[in-house]
Amino acid sequence: MKKYLFILFCCSIVSAKAQTYQPDHINAKAIAFYEKAMLQLSDGMIKDAVPLLLKSVSLDTNYLDAYLSLAGAYGELKNYASSVEWYEKVKNKDSAYFIIYNLPYSINLAGLGKFEEALNAVNIFLSIPNISSRSIKSASYRKRCFEFAVDYKSKHTTSDYAFTPVNMGDSINSEKSEYYPTLTIDDSLLVFTKRGEGIREDFMQSTLRNGIFSKAKLIEGDINNEPSKGGITVSSDGDWMIFAGNFHRGYGDFDLYISYATPDGWSEPENLGPNINSGYWDSSPSLSPDNRVLYFSSNRPGGIGGKDLYMSNRLPNGKWGPAKNMGPFINSIGDDTSPYIHADNQTLYFTSDGLPGYGGTDLFVCRKDVNGLWSTAENLGYPINTIENEGSICVSSNGLTAYYASDRADSRGGLDLYSFTLRDDIRPYKTLFVRGKVFDAKTNKGLPCAVELIDNSNNKALMHIQTDELGKYFIPLPSGKDYTFTVNRKGYLFYTELYELSKKQSDSTYQKDIALQPVELNNVFTFKNIQFQTNSYQLLPISLIELDKLLQVLNENPSIKIQINGHTDNTGNEKDNIVLSNNRAKSVVDYLISKNIESSRLSYKGYGSSKPVAANDSEEGKFKNRRTEFVVVGL
Repeated sequence: MKKYLFILFCCSIVSAKAQTYQPDHINAKAIAFYEKAMLQLSDGMIKDAVPLLLKSVSLDTNYLDAYLSLAGAYGELKNYASSVEWYEKVKNKDSAYFIIYNLPYSINLAGLGKFEEALNAVNIFLSIPNISSRSIKSASYRKRCFEFAVDYKSKHTTSDYAFTPVNMGDSINSEKSEYYPTLTIDDSLLVFTKRGEGIREDFMQSTLRNGIFSKAKLIEGDINNEPSKGGITVSSDGDWMIFAGNFHRGYGDFDLYISYATPDGWSEPENLGPNINSGYWDSSPSLSPDNRVLYFSSNRPGGIGGKDLYMSNRLPNGKWGPAKNMGPFINSIGDDTSPYIHADNQTLYFTSDGLPGYGGTDLFVCRKDVNGLWSTAENLGYPINTIENEGSICVSSNGLTAYYASDRADSRGGLDLYSFTLRDDIRPYKTLFVRGKVFDAKTNKGLPCAVELIDNSNNKALMHIQTDELGKYFIPLPSGKDYTFTVNRKGYLFYTELYELSKKQSDSTYQKDIALQPVELNNVFTFKNIQFQTNSYQLLPISLIELDKLLQVLNENPSIKIQINGHTDNTGNEKDNIVLSNNRAKSVVDYLISKNIESSRLSYKGYGSSKPVAANDSEEGKFKNRRTEFVVVGL
């Protein structure tokens, strides 16, 4: 029995005192239509019952039971306005008879977003003497939801936000349920799960062209062979898909598998192994944009609630590390599922029925700080979240458009996919994207290696990634900041470059291919960001980013010897410039010695302005000439 009708029938057995309604005096024809409607409702044919109930009340305008059944039916159809209208007709006709119906009335008021009125109605219901413990439990739960909604509204100004979810239409949705949407980084490919017959679930894809999604089609290859599947995530470049499957060869109920794009379609799925999967339910995966972290949900023992969110880091050897519970700031005593990590790599959306919310399953967001710690989960608020169940969500790379699964009134059937504009305060960070390839400067061969991004505002590493076996990398960066970009590989001189991206346009992709120089005699490396105080040889803190990378090269190649060279522009007295450049080179050597590099491996020299690399007739040229280098002088 549906929940509104269940409440209606349970309440109808309670008699109210001082009522004026007289059920024994109802028109016989009205009763006949009412009884036909009850048969339809008992069979779940709610839409078919409505015209019968309307006919019944037209034959007898005092037939309050028909009014109440009509209100319950409209509520079940999520036509909250009509439901409230019919409940209020009963309330106006006989407030005493109506009093026990304040609980379903409150739920439909909340469906309209009238949470203050809903709270008042549920309090009236709870004031009724001798109601059952089951009714008290149900009403108390609703009261907590309404109190949360009222409190949320008081703390969030959303009056200028228009929530207008758009059903993605017949190209995407069907009479079956669609859910678990996920996007590639350029938003060109939408992948989702579609419910089939019985246990069958299929993975579908649709491409975006000129702002319109194509007719969804079955994803080709071995990925769809097995019938029992679940959530799916696609990598930022569209080359990987990780998904949940209930296969006989797995570890437990549902396991996570990976499939790779091939010229013949998607490859045969590979189980991600025991570090990810357990003997229980493991599902709803989401892969970070750099392919380094996998988020998913599991009901394995040792968690905080029923289903918790977990994460696993990809190791340098390509294997996945042991899964870790994401902790009490995110997980609740209920079910926490459907994580979605945005392209900014710092904003995580998920669903929960255990955190404070509006009822059913709500959508939440949390954010990762510079230390890698997650904030407390925040409810996305009404009207994104409702008294119903909000399902899995994904967000476009620019943070403007969200796609989510919901069973709204205009659903084609079950859960449908909808798109809507995301409210400003719950959007991900504005993001830039840098992609490219690291390769050997002599052979042009791609080099697997470590890539690090350092936030220049605090000298802290924002991101560590490993390129793939071909040396390719992809990095999302929060916009509005400047970064130092470094690359390391044993046997090569390190690469470093200052990326001044604070004024670059968000949601843009920048290509940066990087040539690494092998460690060879007489190779010269010019530091990009060694800085000193003006007219001084005192190193500035930002210089340590590059110097620590040089330390790594020296430690990984213990036989090499280097000379630090200092240079100035032609401003001022040349004798002073020689002294200044020599002292600056010595400062670098002193720092390396302080980090336990043997002095016998180090030398230094200042050249003043005698070796310019650019004309000194402009500030740009002078800047290039004020440089610090190291030269490999021994192997």
